[in-house]
Amino acid sequence: MQTDHATTHDALEDPRNADILIYINGALKPRAEATVSVYDSGFLLGDGMWEGMRLYEGVWAFFDEHMDRFFDSCKAVSLDVGMDRAGIFDALEMTRRANGMVTDVHCRLMLTRGVKVRPFQHPSLSRSGPTLVIIMEHSKPVDRLASAGIRLATVPQVRGLPMSQDAKYNSHSKLNCVLACLQAEQAGADEALMLDPHGFVNTTNACNFFIVRKGEVWTSTGDYCMNGVTRQKVIDLCRADGIPVFERNYSLFEVHGAEEAFLTGTFGAQTPVAAIDGKPVGDGSRPVTARIQALYKRAVAEYVAARR
Repeated sequence: MQTDHATTHDALEDPRNADILIYINGALKPRAEATVSVYDSGFLLGDGMWEGMRLYEGVWAFFDEHMDRFFDSCKAVSLDVGMDRAGIFDALEMTRRANGMVTDVHCRLMLTRGVKVRPFQHPSLSRSGPTLVIIMEHSKPVDRLASAGIRLATVPQVRGLPMSQDAKYNSHSKLNCVLACLQAEQAGADEALMLDPHGFVNTTNACNFFIVRKGEVWTSTGDYCMNGVTRQKVIDLCRADGIPVFERNYSLFEVHGAEEAFLTGTFGAQTPVAAIDGKPVGDGSRPVTARIQALYKRAVAEYVAARR
């Protein structure tokens, strides 16, 4: 079914993606043959962790930060990665080289608890070791996201408390975010703006959320959302460049009065927001967002140049 909804992950069509090779536990499989068992704990229960990474000119951007989050998440849920960071890097490079990829590439690195002996919940039923999958695609954001922006709708689905399912986990269990996305689409928007358990503005179903008010950049406290690598880079860049930036609680009142709003994520970097709950955001000029986009682009270029 065709819709007129945009997403922060809309990419230009690239025919090369039909023939990509996908890494599964050390082997490279053509896309049409890349499968895992229906007994895999990721399929059965969403029991796994993942990272989204971006390749620029042969360099994996902010690799250490992504690995910090990935290994911390796996340790927190007693998921044995089965290799160290160097092993993950070698697997990424093996897949990249096999696909002849250099730049404008997006990677989804996924690790599950592995294949179960019976289709039930207990982690001890996963006895064959973890399943590691790496999908890399030629992936460049569509130009219209940077110009037209994305439409958000505030939804009833919230990001939960850490003792229910901590949103800091980049887990395979994304039903909460899927429900939020569906609610946003049913409201005529592209993606969902989610609140925290106390009613403060938190994040979207797919990205971290920022607003600009009177030259100040605001984002949530980070207590109830994925603490994105790009989110932190934006905060650091603002501080280094003299842009006032705050991690704080704020409500929809401040959001609807903001001059600018944007989303952050590994794929789209900084995606401007055009409207929230049917209300246009500012006058569309977005000078602070443009300044941050330029700072981020320069930071990526410097990171890549230092590692080539």
